[in-house]
Amino acid sequence: MSNVIECNNLTHYYGKKMVYENLNIHVREGSILGLLGKNGAGKTTTINILNGFLQPRSGECLIYNENTQHLTPKTKARIGFLIEGHVQYAFMNIHQIEKFYAGFYPNWKREPYWELMKKLKVLPTQKISSMSCGQRSQVALGLILAQDPDLLILDDFSMGLDPGYRRLFIDYLREYAKAANKTIFTTSHIIQDMERLIDDVLIMDYNRVLAQKPVKEFMTTFKQFNFELLNADLELKKEKFIVNLEKVKNQIELYTYDSEEVVLNYLASNGIGYTNFRKVEMTLEDAFIGLTGKY
Repeated sequence: MSNVIECNNLTHYYGKKMVYENLNIHVREGSILGLLGKNGAGKTTTINILNGFLQPRSGECLIYNENTQHLTPKTKARIGFLIEGHVQYAFMNIHQIEKFYAGFYPNWKREPYWELMKKLKVLPTQKISSMSCGQRSQVALGLILAQDPDLLILDDFSMGLDPGYRRLFIDYLREYAKAANKTIFTTSHIIQDMERLIDDVLIMDYNRVLAQKPVKEFMTTFKQFNFELLNADLELKKEKFIVNLEKVKNQIELYTYDSEEVVLNYLASNGIGYTNFRKVEMTLEDAFIGLTGKY
């Protein structure tokens, strides 16, 4: 399976502050990749480089084997972007804006747009200016779907939507993408949404990539073990197999890619007294926090 997006040795700075160095990203054709990271980790920077709005300090990003700084019109027509700001023509209503956008796209398919509007229970006569931020974002996404792009790049696609509408929309988007073999590169601060939507996960911390793999593989291999120290004053030595260690009084959360046996051997070999040892089943949000830390 070929890659739709390839970022090779991507390095970028804002002034003297490094955002990341030698970042490598690949997105498989027909897959949905979710980019996760704390505020300031470089998510929006990456989106802007993919858009061609921002030129990296070094390295390159390719979309369909073309540098994102010099995409041809033919390749640009294959890409749909959702960025902050959403729909700009707020004086139009739902019907008017669909008709307006349709004139710019020879391959316009209005069905996905109207199907999404129906699911969101938005009336054709409703003006964009009267909508909530979440409703506007979905109008923008409906217009992108109607363009029928092969690649969708979505920045915080569910911003402003309440939980019920988010669930409805995520299920619709995944079903649409898989049925039409679309490729999606997306970010979101609401990680519960990502777990339901994505195939692959890319987790970034400041200046580095912490994980990039199929989300099911990540959730299977990354583990959390909790236990209670008999001596609350004991400071645990963080060995190489420990990805992260959180300690509150005598309560320990230990995160690792290794097995339970490795953790138990570590406790025994270091003479660490403990009780109530258990493996904890994690959501993607739990795993994200375990990998990146709470602070």
